[in-house]
Amino acid sequence: MGLFFTKPDEKLMQQWQQQPKELDKPWRDFSWGQKEALKENLKNFSMSHPDVNHVKILVAGQIGAGKSSFINSVDSAFQGRITSRALVNASDGYSHSFTQILKGFSIRSGGKKLPFVFKDIMGLEPDVLAGSQTEDIINALYGHVKDGYKFNQEQALRYNDQQYNCEPNLSDQCFCLVYVIAADTVQFTDDRLIDKLRIIRQRISEKGIPQVIVMTKVDEACPQVKNDLRKIYKSKKIKEKMELCSAKVGVPMNHIFPVKNYHNEIDTDDDVDVLILKAFDQIVRSANARLSNGASNL
Repeated sequence: MGLFFTKPDEKLMQQWQQQPKELDKPWRDFSWGQKEALKENLKNFSMSHPDVNHVKILVAGQIGAGKSSFINSVDSAFQGRITSRALVNASDGYSHSFTQILKGFSIRSGGKKLPFVFKDIMGLEPDVLAGSQTEDIINALYGHVKDGYKFNQEQALRYNDQQYNCEPNLSDQCFCLVYVIAADTVQFTDDRLIDKLRIIRQRISEKGIPQVIVMTKVDEACPQVKNDLRKIYKSKKIKEKMELCSAKVGVPMNHIFPVKNYHNEIDTDDDVDVLILKAFDQIVRSANARLSNGASNL
Protein backbone atom coordinates (compact mmCIF):
# COMPACT_ATOMS: atom_id res chain seq x y z
CA MET A 1 0.00 0.00 0.00
CA GLY A 2 1.50 3.30 -1.09
CA LEU A 3 1.92 6.44 0.98
CA PHE A 4 0.33 9.65 -0.27
CA PHE A 5 1.46 13.11 0.72
CA THR A 6 -0.67 16.21 0.26
CA LYS A 7 0.96 19.39 -0.90
CA PRO A 8 1.06 22.07 1.83
CA ASP A 9 -1.39 24.91 1.31
CA GLU A 10 0.79 27.62 -0.21
CA LYS A 11 -1.50 30.42 0.95
CA LEU A 12 -1.36 29.22 4.57
CA MET A 13 2.42 28.86 4.34
CA GLN A 14 2.75 32.41 3.03
CA GLN A 15 0.51 33.74 5.80
CA TRP A 16 2.61 31.95 8.41
CA GLN A 17 5.85 33.27 6.94
CA GLN A 18 4.44 36.81 6.86
CA GLN A 19 3.42 36.76 10.50
CA PRO A 20 5.52 39.34 12.38
CA LYS A 21 8.19 37.75 14.53
CA GLU A 22 9.04 41.17 15.94
CA LEU A 23 6.50 43.52 17.50
CA ASP A 24 6.25 47.16 16.43
CA LYS A 25 7.12 48.39 19.91
CA PRO A 26 8.38 46.78 23.13
CA TRP A 27 5.60 45.14 25.15
CA ARG A 28 7.48 45.83 28.41
CA ASP A 29 9.11 49.17 29.21
CA PHE A 30 12.79 48.68 29.86
CA SER A 31 15.67 51.13 30.23
CA TRP A 32 18.93 49.73 28.85
CA GLY A 33 20.91 52.51 30.52
CA GLN A 34 20.06 51.60 34.12
CA LYS A 35 22.94 49.19 34.79
CA GLU A 36 25.00 51.47 37.03
CA ALA A 37 21.95 52.74 38.90
CA LEU A 38 20.85 49.17 39.62
CA LYS A 39 24.33 48.25 40.85
CA GLU A 40 24.50 51.27 43.14
CA ASN A 41 21.06 50.64 44.61
CA LEU A 42 21.90 47.01 45.30
CA LYS A 43 25.33 47.84 46.73
CA ASN A 44 23.67 50.29 49.14
CA PHE A 45 20.82 47.96 49.99
CA SER A 46 19.67 47.90 53.62
CA MET A 47 17.77 45.06 55.29
CA SER A 48 14.20 45.59 56.44
CA HIS A 49 14.67 43.49 59.60
CA PRO A 50 17.26 44.27 62.30
CA ASP A 51 17.87 40.60 63.16
CA VAL A 52 18.77 39.50 59.62
CA ASN A 53 22.07 40.32 57.93
CA HIS A 54 21.54 38.59 54.58
CA VAL A 55 18.70 38.10 52.13
CA LYS A 56 18.75 34.39 51.35
CA ILE A 57 17.32 33.29 48.00
CA LEU A 58 16.76 29.67 46.97
CA VAL A 59 17.34 28.86 43.30
CA ALA A 60 15.54 25.83 41.86
CA GLY A 61 14.97 24.54 38.36
CA GLN A 62 15.13 21.72 35.87
CA ILE A 63 18.47 20.10 35.12
CA GLY A 64 20.31 22.08 32.45
CA ALA A 65 18.12 25.19 32.72
CA GLY A 66 21.01 27.30 34.02
CA LYS A 67 20.57 27.63 37.80
CA SER A 68 24.25 27.77 38.64
CA SER A 69 24.98 29.83 35.51
CA PHE A 70 22.48 32.45 36.69
CA ILE A 71 24.22 32.69 40.07
CA ASN A 72 27.55 33.10 38.28
CA SER A 73 26.06 35.70 35.92
CA VAL A 74 24.82 37.83 38.84
CA ASP A 75 28.27 37.61 40.42
CA SER A 76 29.91 38.49 37.07
CA ALA A 77 27.68 41.55 36.63
CA PHE A 78 28.86 42.93 39.99
CA GLN A 79 32.50 41.94 39.58
CA GLY A 80 32.81 43.28 36.03
CA ARG A 81 34.47 40.04 34.92
CA ILE A 82 33.36 36.50 34.21
CA THR A 83 33.28 34.40 37.38
CA SER A 84 32.44 30.74 37.94
CA ARG A 85 32.10 30.17 41.68
CA ALA A 86 29.06 27.92 41.24
CA LEU A 87 30.25 24.92 39.25
CA VAL A 88 28.44 24.30 35.97
CA ASN A 89 28.20 21.13 33.87
CA ALA A 90 29.73 21.91 30.47
CA SER A 91 28.56 18.74 28.72
CA ASP A 92 25.77 18.89 26.12
CA GLY A 93 23.63 16.17 27.65
CA TYR A 94 22.09 16.40 31.11
CA SER A 95 20.94 13.16 32.66
CA HIS A 96 21.52 14.04 36.32
CA SER A 97 22.03 17.21 38.29
CA PHE A 98 25.58 18.52 38.53
CA THR A 99 24.75 20.21 41.85
CA GLN A 100 24.76 17.54 44.55
CA ILE A 101 24.90 19.51 47.82
CA LEU A 102 23.14 22.56 49.26
CA LYS A 103 25.58 25.43 49.18
CA GLY A 104 25.33 29.17 49.77
CA PHE A 105 26.96 31.73 47.47
CA SER A 106 27.41 35.29 48.68
CA ILE A 107 27.56 38.11 46.15
CA ARG A 108 30.50 40.53 46.12
CA SER A 109 31.17 43.86 44.49
CA GLY A 110 34.90 44.39 44.36
CA GLY A 111 36.11 43.60 47.86
CA LYS A 112 32.75 44.27 49.50
CA LYS A 113 30.45 41.40 50.43
CA LEU A 114 26.86 42.34 49.68
CA PRO A 115 23.98 41.21 51.95
CA PHE A 116 22.70 38.59 49.48
CA VAL A 117 23.14 34.82 49.53
CA PHE A 118 22.01 32.42 46.84
CA LYS A 119 21.19 28.86 47.89
CA ASP A 120 21.88 26.45 45.04
CA ILE A 121 19.93 23.20 45.19
CA MET A 122 19.97 19.96 43.20
CA GLY A 123 18.23 20.19 39.82
CA LEU A 124 14.68 18.96 39.45
CA GLU A 125 13.96 15.86 37.40
CA PRO A 126 10.54 14.62 36.25
CA ASP A 127 11.04 11.14 37.67
CA VAL A 128 9.40 10.89 41.09
CA LEU A 129 12.48 9.32 42.69
CA ALA A 130 15.07 11.49 40.97
CA GLY A 131 16.40 14.99 41.47
CA SER A 132 15.66 17.41 44.23
CA GLN A 133 12.56 16.32 46.08
CA THR A 134 9.77 18.82 46.63
CA GLU A 135 10.12 18.37 50.40
CA ASP A 136 13.84 19.18 50.22
CA ILE A 137 13.10 22.46 48.46
CA ILE A 138 10.36 23.39 50.91
CA ASN A 139 12.51 22.46 53.91
CA ALA A 140 15.47 24.39 52.49
CA LEU A 141 13.27 27.47 52.14
CA TYR A 142 12.15 27.18 55.74
CA GLY A 143 15.75 26.84 56.94
CA HIS A 144 15.54 23.17 57.97
CA VAL A 145 18.35 21.99 55.64
CA LYS A 146 21.92 22.71 56.69
CA ASP A 147 24.59 23.79 54.22
CA GLY A 148 26.60 20.85 52.98
CA TYR A 149 23.64 18.46 52.89
CA LYS A 150 24.10 15.96 50.05
CA PHE A 151 20.82 15.35 48.28
CA ASN A 152 19.44 11.86 48.14
CA GLN A 153 17.75 11.09 44.84
CA GLU A 154 15.53 8.48 46.43
CA GLN A 155 14.53 10.12 49.69
CA ALA A 156 14.04 13.62 51.04
CA LEU A 157 15.79 14.78 54.21
CA ARG A 158 14.01 13.63 57.39
CA TYR A 159 13.56 15.51 60.65
CA ASN A 160 15.76 13.03 62.54
CA ASP A 161 18.72 13.29 60.13
CA GLN A 162 21.89 15.01 61.28
CA GLN A 163 21.64 17.64 58.51
CA TYR A 164 18.09 18.62 59.53
CA ASN A 165 17.79 21.88 61.46
CA CYS A 166 14.84 21.38 63.79
CA GLU A 167 14.68 24.96 65.07
CA PRO A 168 15.74 27.37 62.32
CA ASN A 169 15.96 31.04 63.21
CA LEU A 170 15.04 33.91 60.92
CA SER A 171 18.53 34.10 59.44
CA ASP A 172 18.36 30.44 58.36
CA GLN A 173 15.27 31.01 56.22
CA CYS A 174 15.04 31.93 52.55
CA PHE A 175 12.69 34.75 51.62
CA CYS A 176 12.21 34.14 47.90
CA LEU A 177 12.15 31.12 45.59
CA VAL A 178 13.54 31.57 42.09
CA TYR A 179 12.52 29.08 39.43
CA VAL A 180 15.00 28.94 36.55
CA ILE A 181 13.35 27.78 33.33
CA ALA A 182 14.97 27.58 29.88
CA ALA A 183 13.11 29.52 27.17
CA ASP A 184 14.18 27.18 24.37
CA THR A 185 12.64 24.08 25.97
CA VAL A 186 9.73 25.41 28.10
CA GLN A 187 7.17 23.99 25.67
CA PHE A 188 8.65 20.51 26.13
CA THR A 189 8.75 20.58 29.93
CA ASP A 190 7.54 17.29 31.35
CA ASP A 191 4.13 17.56 33.04
CA ARG A 192 5.52 15.65 36.04
CA LEU A 193 8.06 18.40 36.57
CA ILE A 194 5.38 21.08 36.28
CA ASP A 195 3.35 19.17 38.88
CA LYS A 196 6.32 19.35 41.26
CA LEU A 197 6.61 23.10 40.77
CA ARG A 198 2.88 23.52 41.39
CA ILE A 199 3.07 21.52 44.60
CA ILE A 200 5.95 23.67 45.83
CA ARG A 201 4.18 26.85 44.74
CA GLN A 202 1.00 25.93 46.57
CA ARG A 203 2.79 24.96 49.77
CA ILE A 204 4.96 28.05 50.06
CA SER A 205 2.26 30.45 48.84
CA GLU A 206 0.34 29.59 51.99
CA LYS A 207 3.27 31.11 53.90
CA GLY A 208 3.48 34.17 51.66
CA ILE A 209 6.89 33.33 50.18
CA PRO A 210 7.31 35.19 46.86
CA GLN A 211 8.26 33.30 43.71
CA VAL A 212 10.04 34.67 40.67
CA ILE A 213 10.80 32.98 37.36
CA VAL A 214 14.10 33.65 35.62
CA MET A 215 13.76 32.55 32.00
CA THR A 216 17.20 31.73 30.63
CA LYS A 217 18.56 30.90 27.14
CA VAL A 218 16.52 33.58 25.38
CA ASP A 219 19.22 33.79 22.72
CA GLU A 220 18.74 30.11 21.90
CA ALA A 221 14.96 30.50 21.75
CA CYS A 222 14.82 33.44 19.33
CA PRO A 223 17.20 34.23 16.43
CA GLN A 224 16.34 37.95 16.55
CA VAL A 225 17.33 38.13 20.20
CA LYS A 226 20.50 36.16 19.53
CA ASN A 227 21.52 38.80 16.98
CA ASP A 228 20.45 41.74 19.13
CA LEU A 229 19.65 41.25 22.82
CA ARG A 230 17.86 44.61 22.93
CA LYS A 231 15.05 43.11 20.86
CA ILE A 232 14.09 40.85 23.75
CA TYR A 233 10.93 42.82 24.60
CA LYS A 234 9.98 43.21 20.94
CA SER A 235 10.30 39.49 20.27
CA LYS A 236 6.92 37.86 19.73
CA LYS A 237 8.48 34.46 20.40
CA ILE A 238 9.93 35.44 23.79
CA LYS A 239 6.60 36.97 24.84
CA GLU A 240 4.81 33.74 23.88
CA LYS A 241 7.37 31.68 25.80
CA MET A 242 6.83 33.79 28.90
CA GLU A 243 3.04 33.53 28.58
CA LEU A 244 3.33 29.75 28.27
CA CYS A 245 5.62 29.65 31.29
CA SER A 246 3.17 31.74 33.31
CA ALA A 247 0.27 29.47 32.36
CA LYS A 248 2.17 26.29 33.19
CA VAL A 249 3.64 27.29 36.55
CA GLY A 250 1.10 29.90 37.69
CA VAL A 251 3.55 32.77 38.26
CA PRO A 252 2.25 36.11 36.89
CA MET A 253 4.00 37.74 33.94
CA ASN A 254 5.33 40.64 36.02
CA HIS A 255 7.32 38.12 38.06
CA ILE A 256 8.96 36.51 35.00
CA PHE A 257 12.29 37.90 33.79
CA PRO A 258 13.97 36.80 30.56
CA VAL A 259 17.78 36.80 30.72
CA LYS A 260 20.85 35.57 28.94
CA ASN A 261 23.35 33.86 31.22
CA TYR A 262 27.06 34.08 30.57
CA HIS A 263 28.15 30.84 28.95
CA ASN A 264 31.02 31.05 26.47
CA GLU A 265 31.94 34.72 26.91
CA ILE A 266 35.29 35.81 28.33
CA ASP A 267 34.21 39.42 28.99
CA THR A 268 31.05 40.90 30.48
CA ASP A 269 28.55 42.83 28.38
CA ASP A 270 26.39 45.79 29.46
CA ASP A 271 23.20 44.49 27.85
CA VAL A 272 23.57 41.06 29.42
CA ASP A 273 24.37 42.67 32.77
CA VAL A 274 21.37 44.99 32.86
CA LEU A 275 18.88 42.17 32.23
CA ILE A 276 20.56 40.08 34.93
CA LEU A 277 20.67 42.96 37.41
CA LYS A 278 17.04 43.94 36.79
CA ALA A 279 15.90 40.36 37.49
CA PHE A 280 18.08 40.24 40.59
CA ASP A 281 16.78 43.61 41.81
CA GLN A 282 13.20 42.34 41.59
CA ILE A 283 14.16 39.13 43.41
CA VAL A 284 15.80 41.12 46.23
CA ARG A 285 12.85 43.51 46.51
CA SER A 286 10.38 40.62 46.70
CA ALA A 287 12.47 38.85 49.33
CA ASN A 288 12.91 41.99 51.43
CA ALA A 289 9.18 42.71 51.28
CA ARG A 290 8.51 39.21 52.61
CA LEU A 291 11.02 39.79 55.39
CA SER A 292 9.47 43.10 56.38
CA ASN A 293 6.01 41.48 56.50
CA GLY A 294 6.97 39.06 59.24
CA ALA A 295 8.82 36.07 57.83
CA SER A 296 9.31 34.64 61.32
CA ASN A 297 5.98 32.86 61.12
CA LEU A 298 7.23 30.35 58.53
